[in-house]
Amino acid sequence: MSQLTHINNKGDAQMVDVSDKVISTRIALAKSVVFMQPSTLALITSGQHKKGDVLAVARIAGIQAAKKCADLIPLCHPLMLTKVSVEFNIDTEHSSVEIKASTKLDGKTGVEMEALTAASIAALTIYDMCKAVDRTMVISQTQVLEKSGGKSGNWKA
Repeated sequence: MSQLTHINNKGDAQMVDVSDKVISTRIALAKSVVFMQPSTLALITSGQHKKGDVLAVARIAGIQAAKKCADLIPLCHPLMLTKVSVEFNIDTEHSSVEIKASTKLDGKTGVEMEALTAASIAALTIYDMCKAVDRTMVISQTQVLEKSGGKSGNWKA
């Protein structure tokens, strides 16, 4: 039987004060992968899914999610994104859709959370649109691939 531990944090949660940071161009790239049955992938790629163009809907959902990141994650700063893109790579060998989301702005804080949110929501949208035909789908490998800008500079996985 597992034992639960109660954690009592005495500190208050706070948003990080970025007012003294320098404005710089910040870019982040994140990914997520949806694994599915080959027949589900065929429905998506052929455009024969009865709900419509799965990838087009997932792209719009991802872009919309990046713009709403601060509404979803409590301590994220609301950001004026200058670019959000969501792209898909189809892998028939592994029966999967890889989602890559890129975010960009000129600002005082990074855009990694917005890129992760875009990739995650695009993946969830694919799941939602296809769950009636494939309950075995798995969403995994959600991660930041790279980021640039800011005091910490460039980083790549």
